[in-house]
Amino acid sequence: MQDIIATPKVTKAILEKYDLKAVKRFGQNFLIDANIVGKIAMNACDKETDVIEIGPGIGALTQFLSRYAKTVYAHEIDKKLIEVLGDIFKDEQNIEIIPGDFLKTDLNKMPYHDREVIICSNLPYYITTPVLFKLFESDLKIKKIVVMVQKEVADRFLAKPKSADYSALSVISSFRYDIRLVMNVPKTVFDPRPNVDSAVISFVPRENDFAGDEQVLFDLIKASFRQRRKTIKNNLETYLRDIDVKEVLNRASIDANLRAQELILADFIRLYEVLYED
Repeated sequence: MQDIIATPKVTKAILEKYDLKAVKRFGQNFLIDANIVGKIAMNACDKETDVIEIGPGIGALTQFLSRYAKTVYAHEIDKKLIEVLGDIFKDEQNIEIIPGDFLKTDLNKMPYHDREVIICSNLPYYITTPVLFKLFESDLKIKKIVVMVQKEVADRFLAKPKSADYSALSVISSFRYDIRLVMNVPKTVFDPRPNVDSAVISFVPRENDFAGDEQVLFDLIKASFRQRRKTIKNNLETYLRDIDVKEVLNRASIDANLRAQELILADFIRLYEVLYED
């Protein structure tokens, strides 16, 4: 059996063997705690479902995912790491390394596009939000998302209205998913050690009866949060040109003096209905 990658000793050996260093611009921090990596994989996977991983690094999580998932599709942008991963997992039959920038990838052309999938990843901090928005707005048949993110980002997902962490991300993600904290992860389990702690959160799809255009709704929510210190009226006047925003808000029973972070998902849906369905 292959040595467990998520240990200080094996990680160091791999970095030395392939003359690797963490690339800061790719947000690389390698996991070196097998217990945590194993828990993430077991929480996410089942043997019947393919898993998508973004930014596998040297394969610490990939290794565990392959044990519990049907097939692992690991997207890696770093050309050197693509070669390393290919060598490390050359004997594994259920791991496919997909080269390139996930954010620029057409998911409808991927081998998993028409199957139910699980997303499980230690997301590079610098692309966490755009990656998750790409997934939320995609047509993928997502069974579950389990991701490790910077703790302050996790706090935004888990945030409630009127709190400092409540954002467009909070609202849009709650539209589609039930979100929960899986575990907190200290910065000491990474090499090199980042400056902040992390958290693992899970997203399970939820039913809703919204019959409108989801992308238009999401754009409306994001526009409402564009400048947090501004009222929703001021933000929407920039977004909805040539429309009487105050009158629209009045019809949606929303106080024009409120900020977006004071509204709940139902308020945004009601606003959408006034704008696009009346």
